[in-house]
Amino acid sequence: MTALACLTALGCLAGLAIAMLHRSPVRPTALSRPTAWPYGTSTPTARSATSSQPQLGAVSWPADGVSAADISGYGVVAGPGAARPVPIASVAKVMTAYVLLQDHPLPANGSGPDIAVQSSEAAAYPSQARDGDSLVPVVAGERLTERQALEALLLPSADNMAWILARWDAGSQAAFAARMNATARRLGMTGTSYTDPSGLDPSTTSTAADQVRLGMAAMRVPALAAIVAKSAAVVPVAGVVRNYNTLLGQDGIAGLKTGSTQAAGGCVLIAAWQKASGHRTLIVAAAFGQPGTAQTILLNALRAGHNLVLALDRALGHGTRW
Repeated sequence: MTALACLTALGCLAGLAIAMLHRSPVRPTALSRPTAWPYGTSTPTARSATSSQPQLGAVSWPADGVSAADISGYGVVAGPGAARPVPIASVAKVMTAYVLLQDHPLPANGSGPDIAVQSSEAAAYPSQARDGDSLVPVVAGERLTERQALEALLLPSADNMAWILARWDAGSQAAFAARMNATARRLGMTGTSYTDPSGLDPSTTSTAADQVRLGMAAMRVPALAAIVAKSAAVVPVAGVVRNYNTLLGQDGIAGLKTGSTQAAGGCVLIAAWQKASGHRTLIVAAAFGQPGTAQTILLNALRAGHNLVLALDRALGHGTRW
């Protein structure tokens, strides 16, 4: 009788466990739900939402292109085409800066070592300018600190600074692109392929979901977060350079990067801090492939990214503006 009673009790416990599993909450819109993680490490694997975590409301996504978001405490949320690889233009420079700062870390306000512009790099500037590349002027023997070079890379989106930094860090653009791809794999960016450090090459492609993962990791690097939050900086030879991200300071927006080419359309990767119930929430939103003319695609992308940040704020349910 004792054995029969034990078997009966075990059966009841098993049934209770199965019932509890069937009642576990699932939020199908989230691809992953990372908590805070150390700088430079990959996003933790997906886990179930806690019962205390509020549900994310409906999101109004951009009508064109591909989009996604990563929200601290929620994880990656897929918009239209979030997993489809597309050209990302100068948004690729976020990974360029991220790899540089992994190899040559800087304090939040540090300057870092000097980087000398080689004669061949200065000699290439006139032809690059005729091609219409996004550039900063350079001269042979010019010396920039690592921070100044990163400011030239990220604010006016200088392609030639991406190529100079790649040579300085890895010896060649090809070797540096290999480092970019290795870092992407470590961050779980499985839909990404970097072929150049500037993003000018349309064969550099990624997904909106991958780029918001990178954006979240990048904002946890203090020097990178500080640079992308600047509206302007002063660098040697070029003088004052200004950030193409004209949304800075609006609705909590604090970075990250813009980009536009004929192949990629207008692209933005935006970081914004919002506040609710005394807690700061970081939103990283991507809107790529925004349509328009050469004169309007970047403006259209900025508009789409701004509207997406506001939509995500509404979906979080607090509507707080900074």
